[in-house]
Amino acid sequence: MKLTPTTKRVAVGLLAAALPLSMAACTKGGSSSSGGAGGELTMWTHNAGNKAELAAITAIVNDYNKSQSKYKVKIQAFPQDSYNQSVVAAAASKKLPCILDIDGPNVPNWAWAGYLAPLDGLDATLSKYLPTVLGKWDNKTYSYGYYDVALVMVTRKTILDKYGIRVPTADSPWTKDEFDAALKKIKASGDFQNPLDIATSFTGEWWPYAYSPMLQSFGGDLINRDGYKTAEGSLNGPKAVEWATWFRSLVTDGLVPLKSGADPAKDFINGKTGILYNGTWTAVDTRKAFGKDTLFLPPPDLGTGPKIGGGSWQWGISQNCSDQAGALDYMKFAAQDKYVASVARDTNNIPATDAAAAQVKGYEKGGENEIFLDYAKKFALLRPVTPGYPFIATEFTKTAQDILNGADPKQALDQAVKNIDANQKSNGYFQ
Repeated sequence: MKLTPTTKRVAVGLLAAALPLSMAACTKGGSSSSGGAGGELTMWTHNAGNKAELAAITAIVNDYNKSQSKYKVKIQAFPQDSYNQSVVAAAASKKLPCILDIDGPNVPNWAWAGYLAPLDGLDATLSKYLPTVLGKWDNKTYSYGYYDVALVMVTRKTILDKYGIRVPTADSPWTKDEFDAALKKIKASGDFQNPLDIATSFTGEWWPYAYSPMLQSFGGDLINRDGYKTAEGSLNGPKAVEWATWFRSLVTDGLVPLKSGADPAKDFINGKTGILYNGTWTAVDTRKAFGKDTLFLPPPDLGTGPKIGGGSWQWGISQNCSDQAGALDYMKFAAQDKYVASVARDTNNIPATDAAAAQVKGYEKGGENEIFLDYAKKFALLRPVTPGYPFIATEFTKTAQDILNGADPKQALDQAVKNIDANQKSNGYFQ
């Protein structure tokens, strides 16, 4: 399927996992000169197909190049679908650029494999950023991002009012029972083809990004975060099985489609769907269609509070850059609040700092988008901070798809745990 440039940002994290893990490990601890000769700092980005974000980054680079004469940053943009593979291949031959962007959950893997250098000297600046936009591994910060996104339940007030459904808030979200009852009321009306659309047609990183928060809200997780040694009990315990059984019931009860349409947001706007589970990137189009009738609600509390995935695209420095000082100089320059604001504004995403949020229309105090920042602060949970995450993501995606298609929940989750534990152990990922 083809995602829009904005929604595609969550869809590539699994590409690196498709490559042999030995390729990632072969560069660990190694370095060589690359990307910084003669004052030129090469930058790689995944934004070749995303005009708005590429233009925002280019503006920062142009400002930096004009601000001093010692260094010149040169951008090379890749298509998103091939970006991770290009990075892994370049790392294997020690030909990474000096500066590169990274999908947030991949940072631990790339730091562990020796691709990335820590961002030294930026602690004071980065302490003001949302925790979910910082890429960390082994107590060091390797990357920062300009924005985060939040997953929300999108609907219309007139829909909820029509069926007598309470409007939930961040402080008083729907309980699981309320959520289930609301979906059944919408289904019973016959007014919508889909009472709920959770975008099951999306691929790649969307699956762990969107659906593991539901698992976590039940009380399970992708792996035990105390040491990241095993998924036993977290991914196949009673709460995880309860999640999987409920997840499958959404399909068998006719509450969500087994496979969504190519553009779930468009289906919502066209009246096919009562409630849409999607990201804050839908706000512009849905507000254009429905104005103030549009509601962006927190995900339901399925047992341990609402959860949403945290972390999006971030920027870091390669370990093999021959001019670490120059690359770090650019990273310090580019971390200014005005640039956080400009990138967030141009991509319609959540600014990574409060100071930047004050500069972006809609995110100021009382602004129509302030609720998204509130959700990000209250509910966001990073995907597991382990080098094994790409494998975990692939395994969860396959397992969740199998469960939706009718696989026995306990058997499917048990197998996923065996596979994840074997991968964590064989690669020595434990911190």
